[in-house]
Amino acid sequence: MTDIRTKYEERLSRVTAYIYDHLDDDIDLNKLADVACLSPYHWHRIYRAIHAETIAATVKRLRLHRAAGHLANTAMPIEEIARRSGYKNQQSFTRAFGAVFGMPPAQYRHEGSHTKFQPSRQNGEPATYDIAIKTVPKITAVTIEHIGSYMEIGRAFEELFVRLGAANLVGIETRSIGIYYDDPDAVPEDKLRARAGVVVDESRPIDASLGQPLEWTEIQGGPHAVLRHTGPYADMDAAYQWLYGAWLLQSGREAADAPVYEEYINNPRDTPPTELVTEISLPLL
Repeated sequence: MTDIRTKYEERLSRVTAYIYDHLDDDIDLNKLADVACLSPYHWHRIYRAIHAETIAATVKRLRLHRAAGHLANTAMPIEEIARRSGYKNQQSFTRAFGAVFGMPPAQYRHEGSHTKFQPSRQNGEPATYDIAIKTVPKITAVTIEHIGSYMEIGRAFEELFVRLGAANLVGIETRSIGIYYDDPDAVPEDKLRARAGVVVDESRPIDASLGQPLEWTEIQGGPHAVLRHTGPYADMDAAYQWLYGAWLLQSGREAADAPVYEEYINNPRDTPPTELVTEISLPLL
């Protein structure tokens, strides 16, 4: 039974990768059946049984996630964002976006949770947010490489969970970690380096059957500045700007020679974007 489920998961992971590559296109469900090498009569039910959401919900979620990123981090016109998100008109996009993010796109651009980390419009002083200084143990995670937009690291997590799920190495309590090596403002988007990872028992071997891209990655222990962010993943660029540009410069602390990482506390498949919780951890000397 496990082998059969694994085969289905591997086929459906190709569907997710295809969706990431074609978010700007009209996505033909019959084409996705071909990508999955599954019968068009049954593959929708199989997808929903494994991923706990319909394929239409996945496409909508990924498109709106990207749209939130455009609204928070670019000046792209809302009409263009709507078109790229697969909506025939701005009104339909506004209704869909508002239902998920709790406010229409124009309001989100100016009042979304990313704006909490921007200087106050009234006095020009930056907002302040609680940072917890924690001494954390070394973490060893199984990871897979992601090159490109940080907004698309989800595709690496999809592949990672399929591979580790086949070996019964993931469960409800599995910790998901994203490690980010580059500054998006200094490195071209297509060259950004990251690793998607999960924390598993180190005594469990990673054998060749799981695939060459997987490797053990050690995350440095010791003191960390931890910023707990609640809201869409697309908003976190503003949180990083505040963490480095305001808190670190005023803290008297120095960043260690180790990459920042994020831990994802809940699951975007079953959690509204406004309730997603991410802990951003900055290693310190």
